[in-house]
Amino acid sequence: MSGATLEIRGLSVGFKGLRALERVDLSVGAGALSALVGPNGAGKSTLLNAVGGFVTPVGGTIRLDGREIQRVPPHRVAALGVGRAFQFVELFRHMTVLDNLMLGRHRHMRSGVVAGAIFFGRSRREQARHRVDVEAVIEFLELEHYRTTVIGGLPFGIQKLVSIGRALATEPRLLLLDEPSSGMNRDEKENLARFLLRIKHELRVTMLWVEHDLELVADLADDVTVLDFGQRIAAGPPAVALRDPRVIDAYLGADFAPRLLGEPTP
Repeated sequence: MSGATLEIRGLSVGFKGLRALERVDLSVGAGALSALVGPNGAGKSTLLNAVGGFVTPVGGTIRLDGREIQRVPPHRVAALGVGRAFQFVELFRHMTVLDNLMLGRHRHMRSGVVAGAIFFGRSRREQARHRVDVEAVIEFLELEHYRTTVIGGLPFGIQKLVSIGRALATEPRLLLLDEPSSGMNRDEKENLARFLLRIKHELRVTMLWVEHDLELVADLADDVTVLDFGQRIAAGPPAVALRDPRVIDAYLGADFAPRLLGEPTP
């Protein structure tokens, strides 16, 4: 598996006359862990929705490995290798961890509806092959203990990992993560950080990561894009982007920025 490149140029998204994004530029290199940060309502989730095909931009281009995808529907974007873990856990709560991850294999399955319904012949063999791939994801995320547990009975932090696991089960080349640490305690966040680094270094999947925990961003991200009121106000390595005066004024505050970057408070 190799990571995809993402190039966004002049991206604008509007809803009923209001601009959620205004001519935003963003680049993510193959295999990079790129963070997207900003205040609530800055347009971060909207940008992920545009990449995933859930909203159609009114202007600009989105290129995945050089191919324009800004008007490609979500199921075709997924088929091109874009996976998504949502801010709110969008799992089937009455199903087990294993069953939820098997749903992530759906785009790779070729058996027809009838064969799948009666679980016969080709469908049985195909299910067995995909079960092997899902078991690999379970092992990677250390979810063996929860394999047959119903989602609704799991701690929230584990549900978040399962959501990431379902996205990984699609075999993405670009993984979109919408605030995966929200609702997690500090131990769960440290566990998440470990898995993000493993996804980057072992799976080499490109990640575009919306995050509010700026300590995680400063520690893990290769680069950061900062949005405010739908516009990009800074971009670059964390030590550069998070030190930008516009970011400090709009988002961090003069006291928090130095502490975040390990610098003495003025």
